[in-house]
Amino acid sequence: MKKISLFIVIALFAALAFAAKPSSEYPMLKITPVRQKIWDGVPSMKGKSSRLDYYKPIDKSSDAAVIVCPGGSYHHLGMYHEGKDVALWLCSKGISAFVLKYRVSGNGWSHPAMLQDIQRAIQIVRQNAAQYGINPNKIGAIGFSAGGHLVLMAAEFSGQDELKKLGIDAGVSLAPNFIVPVYPVVSMQDDIAHVRSRKSLLRNDLSQERKDMLSLELHADKIKCPVFLIANKDDRTVDYRNSERMDLAMSRAGVQHVFVLGEKGDHGFGMGNNDFVHTTKWNDNLLLPWLRENGFAR
Repeated sequence: MKKISLFIVIALFAALAFAAKPSSEYPMLKITPVRQKIWDGVPSMKGKSSRLDYYKPIDKSSDAAVIVCPGGSYHHLGMYHEGKDVALWLCSKGISAFVLKYRVSGNGWSHPAMLQDIQRAIQIVRQNAAQYGINPNKIGAIGFSAGGHLVLMAAEFSGQDELKKLGIDAGVSLAPNFIVPVYPVVSMQDDIAHVRSRKSLLRNDLSQERKDMLSLELHADKIKCPVFLIANKDDRTVDYRNSERMDLAMSRAGVQHVFVLGEKGDHGFGMGNNDFVHTTKWNDNLLLPWLRENGFAR
């Protein structure tokens, strides 16, 4: 496991926060996504509105793809700074991106609806890898806040085939090849749980059995892919100890991962137009080298 401090990175770029804020290049990309309802043609899921927005890079230099899971406490979705902006950044690096609009409690859904949606997304992307021009063994997922919990679930519960329960023969592995949880919700335990996410996910069933089942630090040994984990100590929304516990659990389980823990930066920075992104360039300076090191970017 590698642990990286953001202190040096932040110090190097701190002056920029007070200078003229540079405009991000990747939101300037003009890419119109192709939208697909992921449950079309599945009789048991008729009327479910979950979808994938496919962003195809203008200059496709990588054969990897990333499924993007915005956050929003499992109640709503931050589809722009944690969805569209992320997809455009990936496209700017030549990587195909698929933003997942998964079901949330704001529309009456709870677990396992979200897990069903990401497993279906992985199935669709992997089955159609040739059409998208991607390598079916280079399909990852990046998630923010509750979306970070979702990509961790995708890695830990890939052997728990939710599609089969819906009458679908997946025909491919449902496991992501890498995951990037960003300031993630991890634990459902009382001392550090993000209460709104837990309520959205579990509704009124807060039995210890259910909390343990979806406390992902307790199942880290099931992760079989590389992980890039990032959080900040001053996070006022999701207690950063969620990430610390996940880091410790992955270290104990021997999971290949990097943990980036910053002192300042709070929560919800995503890849939007904000000081943390501009001053640290965490995506360019930290995430991109990791993707390259693992063969998912060029």
